[in-house]
Amino acid sequence: MSRTLIIAEAGVNHNGSIEMAKRLIEKAAEAGVDYVKFQTFKSEKLVSRHATKAEYQKANTDGEDSQLKMLQQLELSHSDHLQLIEHCNHCGVKFLSTAFDLDSIDFLSSLNLDLWKIPSGEITNLPYLRRIAQKGGQVIMSTGMCTIEDIEMAVNVLISNGTPRENITLLHCNTEYPTPWGDVNLRAMHDIAQCLNLPVGYSDHTQGIEVPIAAVALGATVIEKHFTLDNNLPGPDHKASLEPHALKAMVEAIRHIELSLGNGVKQISESERKNITIARKSIVAATHISVGEIFTEENLTVKRPGGGISPMRWDEVIGTVATRNYLPDEMIE
Repeated sequence: MSRTLIIAEAGVNHNGSIEMAKRLIEKAAEAGVDYVKFQTFKSEKLVSRHATKAEYQKANTDGEDSQLKMLQQLELSHSDHLQLIEHCNHCGVKFLSTAFDLDSIDFLSSLNLDLWKIPSGEITNLPYLRRIAQKGGQVIMSTGMCTIEDIEMAVNVLISNGTPRENITLLHCNTEYPTPWGDVNLRAMHDIAQCLNLPVGYSDHTQGIEVPIAAVALGATVIEKHFTLDNNLPGPDHKASLEPHALKAMVEAIRHIELSLGNGVKQISESERKNITIARKSIVAATHISVGEIFTEENLTVKRPGGGISPMRWDEVIGTVATRNYLPDEMIE
């Protein structure tokens, strides 16, 4: 059984509070995820003072239209990162963060993390991709807002700058919060896998848990999902995030789906073997049958339990002679 890597995206849902960030870690650990992921950036290196908010950010935040001012309130300091890593270790879940600028990549590299997560918005950022590739390690890259050609170019940059091909996993993604059902296009995972010959997972921005569960059934190797302590909190991403109880339900459902997928070979399972004789049927006498009487479609029938002559041999039995007397419902020997 292959195990899906599940990343709980805390992102900026800590609202700039280290205590809230710690509670997010605790809830992620309770849900049973593999990683809890934050975001590492310096606002002035991420956006210009002319950058405006996305429509979903405008809808979910108050105040000015400035993306810079919004993000300045959501930064985590270097010391915050150290505290969060320590808290992750205490809670038994792995820490992960996405860097959004070159200095942040260097800082995360100094923390000796075992995984890089490239967000969709950086997939066309050549200097960023080069810096990630030069650091070494496993890379998971989201592909929202991308064509196959965009993804292939980014993969080639990573490989040509030091990332082994086998270290790359791609995540199908739609960069709208929340993603409309009709834009999810889960089957695109197969297109990405076939065209790029790389493992593919899914980064989900829909509301609810059914789409990431379906993605696992379709072969996703990684699931990433935003979560929050409360959908009603102020902030850009809370509305499109799972609350803790839903995150836990998603993880449990994914683990059930993993078990349910099995090995792909159609065979009798151990759990159902005991029910074969109960559920199947045998050829039995429909009436009193005397020794020497010929078996016919009138004096024979098919009933449970199994264990006798299979009804699949009906044509072999019809026309043969009874070698003893039979009472109704007795199995034919």
